[in-house]
Amino acid sequence: MNWYPWLNQPYRQVIGQHQENRAHHALLIQAMAGMGDEALVWGMSRWLMCQQRDGLKSCGQCHGCQLMQANTHPDWYRLEAEKGKSTLGIDAVRQVTEKMYHFGQQGGAKVVWLPDAAQLSEAAANALLKTLEEPPANSWFFLSSRDPSRLLATLRSRCMALHLTPPDEGQSLLWLKKHASHDEQMLLAALRLSAGAPGAALSLLENGPWQARQKLCDALSAALQQDILQLLPALNADDAAARIGWLLSLLLDAMKWQQHAGQWLSNIDRQDVVQLLAGYFSASALNSSLQDWMRCREQLLHVASVNRELLLTDQLLSWADKQKPALVG
Repeated sequence: MNWYPWLNQPYRQVIGQHQENRAHHALLIQAMAGMGDEALVWGMSRWLMCQQRDGLKSCGQCHGCQLMQANTHPDWYRLEAEKGKSTLGIDAVRQVTEKMYHFGQQGGAKVVWLPDAAQLSEAAANALLKTLEEPPANSWFFLSSRDPSRLLATLRSRCMALHLTPPDEGQSLLWLKKHASHDEQMLLAALRLSAGAPGAALSLLENGPWQARQKLCDALSAALQQDILQLLPALNADDAAARIGWLLSLLLDAMKWQQHAGQWLSNIDRQDVVQLLAGYFSASALNSSLQDWMRCREQLLHVASVNRELLLTDQLLSWADKQKPALVG
């Protein structure tokens, strides 16, 4: 598993707390995609499971380390929804928590990781909450979440919060240059489109996602000047929410352009599209368009069994009808 340099400080912080016997039994990690929370949890888990620790490092040689390296440690549990499902039910939580109250099979720590705590059903969250209120001895819980505000307040209150913040933009660019052979303008655009998360920026720069984003930009230019529904094929895909995110960033950039803040653009490699939007819509139309597309994205993400094509078509027609383009004087 890849380790990222920006994880060094939070790793030292948490392991240092364990060394001083003041670590919290439940850690809620807030991290955007591409920040490496999985690698951080894995590194901390390996240290906890190690039987011959060397300061901040796991030895890599003991039986506990060997089991972790083979992904077969019986006291390390990964709790997530079954493949094809979006919800983690109470039965899965109960099965793991019951095991936690028994003596660890290796006689050491027991660790539970939830890669996406938002998957917990309300019943499952309440079941986990009871365990967190009276945790078994030498048991540690790691909960990852993109948006902790969506979790039960009572669950959040039983955890210590750890926020993985993106590195400085300059440091992130240096890291990206070592891992991607693109010009600096593209690297910077990918980084800003990924909210500063270097790992997410690197994933975006892969051929598939980056080409899809370029096609969206090209389709938007043509759709604005001809027929708005020409944008539908560029939006209607399994990753439609991400594509709407790219559209939202273009709308935001257009607002910045109108305010003479072009130095803060995210889409610096597609200023042609940004300028087109800025000249084609009034400030109020850009703002209302932004709100409409945000609501559309929320529906895609959180409304079960939504008809994606119908939703996108309706939004595009509404955009064309309600947000009449007007040249800014």
